[in-house]
Amino acid sequence: MAAEAAGPAGPGSGGGTGLTDLPGELLELILCCDVLGAADIGRVSCTCRRLREACQPRGKVWRERFRLRWPSLLKYYSHSDSVSWLEEYKARHNAGLEAQRIVASFSKRFFSEHVPCDGFSDIETLGCPSHFFEDELMCILNMEGRKGLTWKYYAKKILYFLRQQNILKNLKEYLQRPTERQSFLEGAVLIDQYCNPLSDICLKSVQAQVDDITDKVRKVLRTKNPRHPSLASKAGEILVPEVELQRQVLDAMNCVLYEQLKYKGNELDYYNSLNSYIHQVLIRRTGIPISLSVLYLTIARQLGVKLEPVNFPSHFLLRWCQGKEGSTDIFDYTYIDAFGKGKQLTVKECEYLIGHHVTEEFYGVVTSKEVLQRMVGNLLNLGKRESTDQSYQLLRDSLDLYLAMYPDNVQHLMLQARLYFHLGIWPEKVLDILQHIQALDPSQHGAVGYLVQHTLEHIERRKEELGPEVKHRSDEKHKEVCFSIGLIMKHKRYGYNCVIYGWDPACMMGHEWIRNMNVHSLPHGPHQPFYNVLVEDGSCRYAAQENLEYNSEPREIPHPDIGRYFSEFTGVHYLANTELEIRYPEDLELTRATVQKIYSSGKE
Repeated sequence: MAAEAAGPAGPGSGGGTGLTDLPGELLELILCCDVLGAADIGRVSCTCRRLREACQPRGKVWRERFRLRWPSLLKYYSHSDSVSWLEEYKARHNAGLEAQRIVASFSKRFFSEHVPCDGFSDIETLGCPSHFFEDELMCILNMEGRKGLTWKYYAKKILYFLRQQNILKNLKEYLQRPTERQSFLEGAVLIDQYCNPLSDICLKSVQAQVDDITDKVRKVLRTKNPRHPSLASKAGEILVPEVELQRQVLDAMNCVLYEQLKYKGNELDYYNSLNSYIHQVLIRRTGIPISLSVLYLTIARQLGVKLEPVNFPSHFLLRWCQGKEGSTDIFDYTYIDAFGKGKQLTVKECEYLIGHHVTEEFYGVVTSKEVLQRMVGNLLNLGKRESTDQSYQLLRDSLDLYLAMYPDNVQHLMLQARLYFHLGIWPEKVLDILQHIQALDPSQHGAVGYLVQHTLEHIERRKEELGPEVKHRSDEKHKEVCFSIGLIMKHKRYGYNCVIYGWDPACMMGHEWIRNMNVHSLPHGPHQPFYNVLVEDGSCRYAAQENLEYNSEPREIPHPDIGRYFSEFTGVHYLANTELEIRYPEDLELTRATVQKIYSSGKE
């Protein structure tokens, strides 16, 4: 199309004005039109010297082509950069092809197990800029519609890994800085980012929200004392000298935070992990003592009041010096409870707060690294509270963070090894961890030896696996199986919605599970088909056939593992992906027939 337009444009053709006769700016405007693709621009640039110059690699035409295709990537370039946009276009295009190749390979490689610790090795050695690769993963995740579920599932896992690796690098760089350059807010953001790598969290955005609160405090302060030194534009660079002036700042902060903005300690849902994430504290205006203290301390320091973190047991506090700066006398300080609406406490009142006496060492100031250690410790404890996929992920993430700060902590290394062993993932990584523990503390040889033995047995069993078990519905032993892969079901007793992703002709769980779940109380007991189902609450369950029924109003099941097993949601049922279909090759036909029969007057 474009080449044909350029053909008759030569001088003396008698065909009127052509592309090459147009002024440069107008020619560029036409070539930047979004109906033209990269291939069109490539062909146009080959037609003649005039058009080749208009489409030069560093020119506006290729920059606009790059912008139209990948607008989110322009933030990585400045206007002063001399960039070959043609080369950048090629590099991004090739990164996209490589990302698609890797994502497509993951289902076949890792369908039967968690992605192993070396599963991302080919990603770590990419020959393209990581932000190009990440951008393609985001394009996959943002694909419209209900298709490509398996691609989205593995793209999400890869993106999770890539971002966490980058955040860990940033955390290690942060910890290597001098203490005075370790911002408490930045540390809290790094923890937040690592535990929520797919969320849009950045220090700049969080800092902007804190600055907004600080400006509100200044407005209140101005009404009380128009000449207050904290009102200066660079107030955070100097300390307010007088205690009374400092008190005015803290009073204004309490007014804004707790009266105007309604921040409060989350007493009703204290053990919610969202209370520990600084971006969620700002959104929900609630948190736990340590997260609210980081916010409170940051605002105070921006207004010239030096508060210090106190690692008080059971309840994190801040301290405010009333005597000589740097005093070691705990009675020279007032203690501030950010969880308790900024209440100012004496030493005695601090003890009343937790209900017992503590020694002076617990009133001392702590470093930013120790603050992060406590924040991560809180998340570790939350991860231990439940046995769900979400809590296991939180436990894994918080252990990664803790060991990034304290890589030789035997207790947490052992916890990490036991966690991976319990989940049945990364056996080679478990052996590496155990070897490290043995080198650090030979007295752990008993526990280490036990785990090494059972981990080696797990590796051997995995080697002996011949391939996926294939279940044919036509087999005589499967004749009682009524339901098929991909059907949306409802549990008769508990009412939850779910989708079937596997089945057995009879209950395959052990005697203890059968007893604990009271299976023998069912009319057909364990001698009936049982189904693996993904439940809308994010859990995976094993349900008896007599407890399941067709869902009269089928809808999508919002389960994090849905893409591991299914490639598409049709509106009334799920389509098994290639790997699941290999294992249940005859189910698709039955699923379609069932859907046609049950929902014939419905959506399909």
